[in-house]
Parts: sequence; structure tokens; C-alpha cells
Amino acid sequence: MKKADVKIGGEYFATVTNKKVTVRIDAENRSGGWDATNLSTGKKVRIKTAGRLKGSARATETPATETRVRKRGVKRTEETTGGEKKLSCVKAALKVLADSGEPMNAQEMIAAMTEAGLWESPGGKTPHATLYSAILRDMKRGDDSRFVKTERGRFTARA
Repeated sequence: MKKADVKIGGEYFATVTNKKVTVRIDAENRSGGWDATNLSTGKKVRIKTAGRLKGSARATETPATETRVRKRGVKRTEETTGGEKKLSCVKAALKVLADSGEPMNAQEMIAAMTEAGLWESPGGKTPHATLYSAILRDMKRGDDSRFVKTERGRFTARA
């Protein structure tokens, strides 16, 4: 972003301690930059340059957000999808495997989950590798595992 684009009172995505968070610009700092509030933790932060701001948070905000208060009074906003909770990657993979009835590899599962709208990668570069690793960890439970390996790299849901 550019310095001219930053408005006092505006909400922006910013990189704070290597995390992308939403901040509200409260005032201009006398030493340069801005004083802001991290909206996920409520803590005050200083944004030294406009380069740390990654764009307006208002443009991507949806009307289906609600605020809940966690222990210690920290507020977080969560998206709600009509009362139903989003599935985890592993649970969505189980659903896809159960629906298809045939063995699939991790990349096919990711594609099917995305296509069916069950799960979407939060921006990772290799979601199939993460899913594969989670399946292998689950399979260490032996007979309690939710997955069955049919051949190299291919899995089905345990009946």
C-alpha cells in the first residue's frame, strides 16, 4: 500500500509478528507511521510503514460474521455458514472417500473436496502433502484408524 491510501479509522490487513491480522488505524504516530489496534487480540501496535499493510479489510468483510468472547476477554470474529460448522480437511476427505466408494490419492481427494465445496485450502502450497501426512498419522492407530490403505498412495474410508 501507499501512505496516501491509509486512512485514520480504517481497517487493514497487516503483518504483525509474521501473522496476517486485521488492524484498525487509530492515529498517526509522531515518529512516523501509525498507532493501530490489533483487532484479534485488542493490543496496540505500531505500523511503521505503509508496506506492512496488505490492503483494506473492509472490502473482504462478509455480513455473516459474529464476534465471540474467549477466555481472558479476547475477541475473535468467525464466519458462520448458515449455522453449520466447516469440516476439517481430514473429515472432508473421509466424506469424499465415503461418497465415491473407490480408492483415491491425496491430490484427488483435495480436488474432490474443493469441487464439492466441503473444504478449501487456506492458502497452503501443498495441501495434498498435509492431508497425506494426516492420513498416515491416523493410520498409526491401527484398527481404530478411519482410513484403509489399498495400494501405494491410495486410501479408502474404513467401513
